[in-house]
Amino acid sequence: MTDVLAANSGPEITDWMRSSGLEIVLLIVGAMLFGRFAAFLRDRVTTKIDSGFQTSDALVRTEAAKHRHALAQVVTWVVLTIVYVLVGMEVLRRLGFAVTGLVAPAAVLGAALGFGAQRIVQDILAGFFLITERQYGFGDVVQISVTGSAEVAEGTVEDVTLRITTLRNSDGEVIIVPNGQIVKVTNLSKDWARAAIDVPVSAQADITKINEILHKVCTKAYEDPRLTPLLLDEPSVMGVEDLSLEVMNIRMVARTLPGKQFEVGRELRVRVAAALRREGISETT
Repeated sequence: MTDVLAANSGPEITDWMRSSGLEIVLLIVGAMLFGRFAAFLRDRVTTKIDSGFQTSDALVRTEAAKHRHALAQVVTWVVLTIVYVLVGMEVLRRLGFAVTGLVAPAAVLGAALGFGAQRIVQDILAGFFLITERQYGFGDVVQISVTGSAEVAEGTVEDVTLRITTLRNSDGEVIIVPNGQIVKVTNLSKDWARAAIDVPVSAQADITKINEILHKVCTKAYEDPRLTPLLLDEPSVMGVEDLSLEVMNIRMVARTLPGKQFEVGRELRVRVAAALRREGISETT
């Protein structure tokens, strides 16, 4: 009996493989090859965008370059999603499933998974507006407030799709944020940035002398050939920012190229500490 079934099923399997089976294999292989080609094309485009920045004299990426880089990532993700969905439907049809007949089961499944589907749609819509409004792009340093989390996600944007944003923080950790859960975005590297340096000194110190020292630090920093390309104008002393019985904070600010505020801030703090030490004035913590 078993031999008879095997003899009967052999030709059927062969015929199926020659017709629908071969088409299914070709569809899956074609989708995989298309995915690789799309990723290759995306990498070529983003590499060309990055090489244009690396071979230029610019110290930071332009807003247009960051947006084009993010847009290339998003378009690739959208195209691959559409292709995979269409291929999946064709595979189901060739396996004997009536795609039109799946409407009712899909409606039931959609109702059962309504909350999850709602979250996905919310993520995609939020991602669409993030890209079209150019809130941030590839390489931007951002702080993102996430729904239900007291901690702020902070880092450099490495990848953007319509559903998620991928950040890498200063510790090298990768942070993945669903776009639909983003409440607030603080872009620290858009157009220009500001380095703010608070100098704590004793409340009994000579404020006039300290202001003179800090003004000299600002002038020399702006004349430094190493710092000048990072500064948009000469740093300035804003004055006393905070005052208590023992300590007063004097604030300096400097407008910098986007993303360079941290480097400029560290350099100015070193210069301030050295200048105060030369004058015999110690900073108070």
